[in-house]
Amino acid sequence: MLRYLGKRVLSSMATVVGIVIIVFFIVRVLPGDAAIVRAGPYATQEKIDQIRAQYGFSDPLPVQFKDYMSSVFTGDLGTSIRTGGNVTTELVDRLPASLELAFYAVILAALIGIPIGILAAARKGTWIDGASRVFAVLGSSMALFWLGLLLIYFLFFRLRWFPGPIDRLAIGTKPPGTITGFYTIDAALHGDFGLMWEAFRYLALPVLTLGLVLAAPILKMVRASMIDALESEHVRTARALGVPYRQVLFRDGFRNALLPVTTAIGIVFGYMLGGNIIVEFLFAWPGVGRYAYSAIQVNDLEALQGFVIVVGVLYVALNVVIDLVYAWIDPRIRLGHKVDA
Repeated sequence: MLRYLGKRVLSSMATVVGIVIIVFFIVRVLPGDAAIVRAGPYATQEKIDQIRAQYGFSDPLPVQFKDYMSSVFTGDLGTSIRTGGNVTTELVDRLPASLELAFYAVILAALIGIPIGILAAARKGTWIDGASRVFAVLGSSMALFWLGLLLIYFLFFRLRWFPGPIDRLAIGTKPPGTITGFYTIDAALHGDFGLMWEAFRYLALPVLTLGLVLAAPILKMVRASMIDALESEHVRTARALGVPYRQVLFRDGFRNALLPVTTAIGIVFGYMLGGNIIVEFLFAWPGVGRYAYSAIQVNDLEALQGFVIVVGVLYVALNVVIDLVYAWIDPRIRLGHKVDA
């Protein structure tokens, strides 16, 4: 297992280096002068020259590349032209908010998608299966922005069940002391369960928005994988020998469908790492997605570069974790044997 882990970590490090290189060259080949973009449309020539010297844009490309790689791998992602702050610090401060949102959204999506997918496979061809497919189609085609607005209108504005889209906590409420960065967990660790409940209430609408949409791909993957598993020869043999259907469903069907289901959950969580910009903007959630959106509006290239690198590194790390889960579920993977999906 350790040898397998070592191989995956080495290949992941190479992927991270590739991400950094691609980000560097994409910014350099964009049309226009990078110094003018950073200085703004009304900057003087003196200011532009100052920025060009500050960021080394006048240096040869190999020198710029060496300096950039040195900065990135020492944890320095540059300075935001929008806030004037260190990009690394700003992303680290906002990352827990995005991870907390993604974490609970994926849990909700799995709690919806997995049971419905199992039930649809077990009742293939019935109205239950048909209803699950309708839900999957609606979820796959649903626009996050539109669904979020509907939930805000009905669950906040009309029914007042949840607080409005303003932040992670009510204005004036002091956040818990930072341990994990997740307000719900940190509040619980400090024994402040009232604050924990409030943090959950502010999470509810954005998590519900994402969870309902992300449940669709999980449901479809679970259903398809379960149907394949339940129609396999060994399951038919088990049924012919009189093994109880529930035991066959979970022991033989779901266990054999775990690999593609894990893939679906991993893809959903990976999408959440950088794809929840719309939801963060809609619900005024102070995460890295909203930070990137604000950076786009003012052409803050340093912040955008940092965002892409951080999300890329997290996605690579997530893939390593998924591979380790694969190896734990099916030891043939870490031993190098081919496994039929």
